[in-house]
Amino acid sequence: MAETHRTAVYTGSFDPVTLGHQSVIQRSAKLFDEVVVAVGLNVEKQMLFSTDERVELLQSVTDALANVRVTTFDGLAVDYVRSIGSRVMIRGLRPLTDTAGEFTMMMANRQLDADIETVFLMADESLTHVSSSLIKQIAPLADDQKLARFVPHQVIPAIREKFGLA
Repeated sequence: MAETHRTAVYTGSFDPVTLGHQSVIQRSAKLFDEVVVAVGLNVEKQMLFSTDERVELLQSVTDALANVRVTTFDGLAVDYVRSIGSRVMIRGLRPLTDTAGEFTMMMANRQLDADIETVFLMADESLTHVSSSLIKQIAPLADDQKLARFVPHQVIPAIREKFGLA
C-alpha cells in the first residue's frame, strides 16, 4: 500500500510564539510530511502582536524547517483543516492546565467534522509552565537572558519593542 502525503495543521494565536510552541512545531515536522502553522484571526481577543507580526515571528522561528509553512485562518479550525486537504490537527498540551479544555475542544471538533483527527503532543517537561500569558506578565521585568528561557531568541527584540524596552 502506497503512503500518502500527510499534512498536519497546528492552530493557535501564538501571541507570542513560545519555546513550547516551537517544540511542538519541531516535533510535528518529524512526524508529518508537511506542517501548516495557522495563526487564528480573532477580533474579540486583545493581542499583543498583530496578525502579520505573529506570522513573521513564526516564520523566523521555523525557517530552518523545510516542511513547515505559516499561514492565517479565520473561522472554525476544522473548516480550515478540511479546506487545505488535511485531516490532522496538532494540539500542544501542558499537563493539568490544558487537558480539560483541549479534550472539550477535541470532542466539539469531532462533532463538527468526524474525519478530522486531533493529535496531542505533550509539552516537554522543562516547558510545561510556559504560556503566552506568562510571557506578557514577565516580559517587562525580565532581562533577555531570562526571556530566552521562555521564547525563541528571534522573538525577544519584538517583545522588547512592544513593551517600549528596546
